[in-house]
Amino acid sequence: MKSVIAIKRKMKTGIATLAICLMAAGSGSLYAQEISADHIKSARAAMEATGATDRLDGILPEVATFVKAGLIANRPDIESEINDIVNQVAISLAPRRGPLENEVATIYGNRFTKEELESIQAFFSSETGIKFLTQTPTLFREVDEVSRVWREGIVRDMGAQVQEKLKEAGLQ
Repeated sequence: MKSVIAIKRKMKTGIATLAICLMAAGSGSLYAQEISADHIKSARAAMEATGATDRLDGILPEVATFVKAGLIANRPDIESEINDIVNQVAISLAPRRGPLENEVATIYGNRFTKEELESIQAFFSSETGIKFLTQTPTLFREVDEVSRVWREGIVRDMGAQVQEKLKEAGLQ
């Protein structure tokens, strides 16, 4: 019996792995599509309007800070030199951001038509779209809070009602 369960588990794992491989293989061809310069231009405009790559701005400074901290921990006597060298290297790596932006624009271009990207750009450049973007973090926090309170109420009430039903059924 244990061997049958083990075989079934291995088959499920194999099937899941195969499915993931097939999806990955299919997605590779998706990114291989040629996108017109006009389509990429629309993707970049939508990205700009939504701030899609704003969160990427912190990657290089974060890595530089991490590298500095590690090096300075080992050699605090040359902290100034470490800071200077890491800053120089960080600045030299900054141009690599351009290709990243191109990749993101290609991803957007593969997911949305040129017309959809233009609609996205138009909406998020509008007063309502800008308000949506600025209010989203607050909205998410407030939704998280009310859903947490709601969940706690459900947990409390379900526990109480199940206990009551168990008691009524003579099971407690």
